[in-house]
Amino acid sequence: MNVGDRVRVKHEVMVFHFPKKKNEPVDIQGYEGEVVKVLTEWQGRPVSANFPVCVQFDIDPKFLTHMREDELESLT
Repeated sequence: MNVGDRVRVKHEVMVFHFPKKKNEPVDIQGYEGEVVKVLTEWQGRPVSANFPVCVQFDIDPKFLTHMREDELESLT
C-alpha cells in the first residue's frame, strides 16, 4: 500500500465519525478512496501503528479515517 493508491473497503467496517451521522455506526464496506498517508515512523523512529493506512474517501465533505491494510483492496 503506497500513498496515492486507489482503494476500496472490502470488509464490513463500522465507524462512528462519519460526516452528518456523528455517534451513529455506519458501515463503510464498498467505499472507495485514496491512501494519503502510511504511518511507519514517528520522529524518525519506527512505529507499529494499529491502523497505519490513512484513507481519504470520495464523499462530501471529505471523510478521512485510519485503517488496516487487510481491510482494503487496491484498485490500481
